[in-house]
Amino acid sequence: MTTAKDLFIIALHLGSPDRPVGQGDLSLALAGAELVDLVTAGAVSLDGDRIVPDRGPTAGDRLLAEAAAALEGQTPYERVEDWLWRRGRDLADSYQAALEEDGELRPGRRGLFPSGADRVEPADTPSRRHALDRWEGGEPVLVALASAARVPGSRPGDAPGSGDEAVTTVLLAVGDAVMELEAVRQRRAIENAAFANVWRGP
Repeated sequence: MTTAKDLFIIALHLGSPDRPVGQGDLSLALAGAELVDLVTAGAVSLDGDRIVPDRGPTAGDRLLAEAAAALEGQTPYERVEDWLWRRGRDLADSYQAALEEDGELRPGRRGLFPSGADRVEPADTPSRRHALDRWEGGEPVLVALASAARVPGSRPGDAPGSGDEAVTTVLLAVGDAVMELEAVRQRRAIENAAFANVWRGP
């Protein structure tokens, strides 16, 4: 299992219809999780905040292989922040579909996203137990990503706990991207409210 799949399972395990996880927040965190795994595997390195593809091990996971194949291979290399927004678009949906296909999810009463109609929950598999072991053990990268995605039960504000400079750069970028997304949401809400007031009249 990859960090992204572990994160998705944890988000689904801890989320609920009353406390759903934001799809955009989770998608950005999943893109960050993929990049962390690619860095750890030696498939990429960072030059400052630029992602440099290396001739590292080939990713064995399908979605992680897709992520590696999607990297910009020529200079100027892509910035981490730009990668998160590009790769993260609808990424949570892709992970749900992949985990369902692999039998890692089953029909249930949980809904991960506020607008999601499908109710699924993690199946009782070794992958679920592995993800829970990482979570309950306080694995720093998983905790930081869950916190950035505002997964219920995570510890908001936790500093990235990785000793690897490149991994820390990715984790900080995820946190910044999620905050930027929230700022966009708030701005749209204010604009929509102002527009509604205009039509409502005095």
